[in-house]
Formats: sequence, C-alpha cells, structure tokens
Amino acid sequence: MTATLVVPGLDGSDAGHWQRFWVEDDPDSFIVEQDNWHAPIVDQWVDRLEAALVEQGEAFIVAHSLGCILTAKLADRPSSYRIKGALLVAPCDLPATEKRHPGAIRFGTMPTRALPFPSITVGSLNDHYMELDRLTLYARLWKTELKNIGLAGHINIASGFGRWAGGYALLGNLKERAKAPRRRA
Repeated sequence: MTATLVVPGLDGSDAGHWQRFWVEDDPDSFIVEQDNWHAPIVDQWVDRLEAALVEQGEAFIVAHSLGCILTAKLADRPSSYRIKGALLVAPCDLPATEKRHPGAIRFGTMPTRALPFPSITVGSLNDHYMELDRLTLYARLWKTELKNIGLAGHINIASGFGRWAGGYALLGNLKERAKAPRRRA
C-alpha cells in the first residue's frame, strides 16, 4: 500500500485537527514532523519532506495551509516524481500569512509552477489566509483541480473541522486519478 504523508502548516496540526485524526484512522498515514513548527524555514521543511518521500519510496500527500505551499515548492525538485498525488487543503497565501504572523515564516515567494503530479486543491469562500481570487489564481497556475467547499474558513479546528470524512473521499478520488498516466509539466 502506498503511504500517505500528512503535511501540516504553521504551528503544526494540534490534537483535534482533522490531520491528526487522519493519521489515527489510516495506518498507512504518517505526519511529516518538523523541528520548528512556529518559525518555519523553507529549506529545512523541504529537506524534511524530501527525506520522508525517500523513506517511503513514493507517497500521496495530504497537506494543510503552509504545508500546501511546501508541497507546491517541490514541483521544481527531482523528488517530485515520488509524489503519487497531493490533496492540498486550505493553502495559505504567503503575503497574507506573513501579515498575520509577522516575522514567523521564511518561505520566500509563492510557487507558480504547474505541479507535475495529480492534485486537488480544496478551499473556501471565507478563508482569511487565502482570498478566493488568489486561490483561483494559484489553482490555475498549479494546474490543480479546485474544490470550493463554501463557507468553511481555513478548514481547521477553529472553523469546526475535527474528523473530516469529506477529505477521505477527496483522497480516494485523487488516488483514482493517479492511476492514469502522468502529464509532463
């Protein structure tokens, strides 16, 4: 069975977050732990994610918030071929995130390259970390399928998402799509 790497964002995903339930519910899922959840540095986070991909051989990714940006930054890296597909949930817009958390993150610019792996990006109408027009722009640039789930905030604990059954169905859909031949970016 292909592993699922669960990639949290800034501050990690605390107990009660849908990503933590995901790992509890799926024995083939693993959290990609980072040394510093509160002051992320992109190169360190990329190294940790790439090491997890190498360890698994290949994997699906289920990312949230800054974890989505981390995953998208792998599009330019040789390790991207190890990603069977990515479910990108509530990606954050780096400028908006930096305003909300001044000095906390060092992640450079937003990735704009098309993702070389199948992906679904899930967003909402009222996410304060990524406005809908920006979400639509990045979904188009990344060439990812966009799923807008309405008024769902940042799709985290604060917006009422604990165990999230809808996420499992989206990953199932992604796994089906991943069986098709890969496109070249």
